[in-house]
Amino acid sequence: MHILSAIFGILIILSVLLDAFETIVLPRKVQRAFRLTSWFYRHTWVPWVKLSRQIRSNSWRENFLGYFGPLSLILLLVFWAIGLIFGFAFLQFGVGEHVRLGNEPITFGILLYHSGETFFTLGYGDITPISGLARMLAVMEAGMGFAFLGVVVGYLPVIYSSFSSRELEISLLDSRAGSPPSAGELLARLGCCPDTLVLDNIFRAWERWAADLLSSHISYPVLCFFRSQHSNQSWLGTLTTMLDVTSLVLAGIDGISKEQAKLTFAMARHAAVDLAQVVNAVYDPHPQDRLSVDQLDALRKHLAGAGMRLKQDEEADQKLTKLRSLYEPYCEALGRRLLLTLPPWLRAEARKDNWQSGPWDRAIQAKGLGDKVRVIDDHF
Repeated sequence: MHILSAIFGILIILSVLLDAFETIVLPRKVQRAFRLTSWFYRHTWVPWVKLSRQIRSNSWRENFLGYFGPLSLILLLVFWAIGLIFGFAFLQFGVGEHVRLGNEPITFGILLYHSGETFFTLGYGDITPISGLARMLAVMEAGMGFAFLGVVVGYLPVIYSSFSSRELEISLLDSRAGSPPSAGELLARLGCCPDTLVLDNIFRAWERWAADLLSSHISYPVLCFFRSQHSNQSWLGTLTTMLDVTSLVLAGIDGISKEQAKLTFAMARHAAVDLAQVVNAVYDPHPQDRLSVDQLDALRKHLAGAGMRLKQDEEADQKLTKLRSLYEPYCEALGRRLLLTLPPWLRAEARKDNWQSGPWDRAIQAKGLGDKVRVIDDHF
């Protein structure tokens, strides 16, 4: 019985150490046969989503969902610590010899307490290992406790640095494509620009952003659950907008080069496909059509009003449909999994961008300064 306990403890310790190593030190695979981290997120995100569905207010629900990413990161570290404490307790129970003050009997519960105080280096001295193997295990566990502290100190800044880098392009998209962003709005706002290199530069920046998104979110999957600062923005919305815009360019818009759009589309599609696997998104064989025939006609008219002509023939329509089929199933699956709304192709109604809104707007208009605000709106 004690031998089985020791074997069980070794398996727990190795599983936790391997999982932490793959998550923090070598986080490069999209899919793994088994990972404690994946199991942890599958069994914490689902009940969190069910709780969020009980909240009627959209803003409160979004705030509640926004807590999951940071909180789950802390809980994951606690999950690893508890696993190591239990693992060493089973190992000490199986092979160790101990003496307790007052010569009281040593039970598994007592060894679990001893493991916890050793891991966190409390060192009360009320339980003493007396065999060489038990002492060696105590020293190893204390060393892992210090290493665990180092992981916490080093892991959190990396996560938040990657999060800040991700949010940069999302914030920049606000004035370029609206809030929430849309492909039609971005192209319309740039339609009056005579230099086509402007759009190429935006595509180039998007390509690098998508590559960074893929690298950081595969390395640290918890970032997928981190919400953006504004409820009408998200990393998935930005990624989908990228794919929508480049799809329109590849389908054919007069006067716009396709070379950089191809590269950006390829990188963004790669990110969407791999990240759908990272979060275990489920394919829907009957998704809702994001761009109906009527919506496509409205999009063409909207772009035409901005001086851009989207090709209108059977070949262009088929190409656009083909391009959409390459990424929309993955983006929609990501949206269902993470409770993120995909952006529309064209905004149904005029809305203020996030930068145009503020808590003092009504007070400013009440003082007769509303004309100045309208001048700013007209300028943009």
